Amino acid sequence: MRFSLYSELQLHPGKTAERLYAEVLEQIENADRLGYDAYAAIEHFFFPKFSVSSNPTALFAAAAQRTKRIRFRTMLHALPYHNPLVLASVINATDILTGGRYEWGVGRGHGWIPLPAGEPLDESARPKYEEAVDLLLTALENERFSHEGEYFQVPDSHVVPFVDRKYRVYLGGTSDRTYTLAAERGWGVAIPPLLPYVALEKQMDLYRATCAEHGTEPDIVWIHACHLDEDRDTAHREAESWVTGFIKGNASPLTEWPKPPTDGLNKAGYGFYAAGIMEGLADIPYDTLIDDDYVWVGTPQDVIERIEQTQQICEGVQEIGITVNAGGAPHWMAIKNQELFASAVMPHFKDAVPVEASA
Repeated sequence: MRFSLYSELQLHPGKTAERLYAEVLEQIENADRLGYDAYAAIEHFFFPKFSVSSNPTALFAAAAQRTKRIRFRTMLHALPYHNPLVLASVINATDILTGGRYEWGVGRGHGWIPLPAGEPLDESARPKYEEAVDLLLTALENERFSHEGEYFQVPDSHVVPFVDRKYRVYLGGTSDRTYTLAAERGWGVAIPPLLPYVALEKQMDLYRATCAEHGTEPDIVWIHACHLDEDRDTAHREAESWVTGFIKGNASPLTEWPKPPTDGLNKAGYGFYAAGIMEGLADIPYDTLIDDDYVWVGTPQDVIERIEQTQQICEGVQEIGITVNAGGAPHWMAIKNQELFASAVMPHFKDAVPVEASA
């Protein structure tokens, strides 16, 4: 079992972006000392309470100078807002600057991004994205290449710097195609935070079935918001503010900004964002969020039991990623969570016999 940290770099009132980035760098440095396998950050634009992580490759290049072992993962590059050939060069440069410790994923990004980015919401969004994925991989895997497609025509090209290695790649999202594409290519998938297993059970079954069909191995990263204390009541009391802030931050594009037309969202394949799921999360009582496994809050033993339950219901979980610095959580609390999880939860699984998933 691998263990990682995941951050959206949510910027809530009362903190500057400069201070937030400084704290995140300290948290990454601390995670490296504690033995976490990876630090993952989203790439996102326009909605600060959701994320100000607009350039994770720069963050990781800075963090690499302060760390020795931990790996870095962009989860995910919002590919529709990049030229795939330019992004290939950025990925390779980031890998060099992090000493070969870079991992990445691609996705389509939040359904609210296209309009402020000046991009259309139409039927071309999904096929153009898939062609961009193909072109990105072609550029990363070949020193010289050509491409003739519907949306990109590249007669003869190359990217610099060229790095001759196979990257570990992850996808994440809510659409079925995300999971079949990852399985076909032998990539991992990440379960978005704030969703219990039942919300993506069908997609997980589809991913595993498609892996079996194509002879690839499932690699599932399970991301959850997590807060710990040796005393359960203290954990519940401390976590309430930042957990609810995390949820409100995730819902903020939908609740605080103009809504794109529903028919446009559906045409572009962003139906999840038109379904009211994220807005509904903000209405769930705090205790219910804990009881129904939206978040993990409690003692280290409580969290160990939740992870074991996850292993039992979700075959193919290879990594647990926890979010500890969202929703305006104070820096000291993020550090405390990282350290208690590393000292009291991770050793249990590092030394344990693997748990078999139930059928």
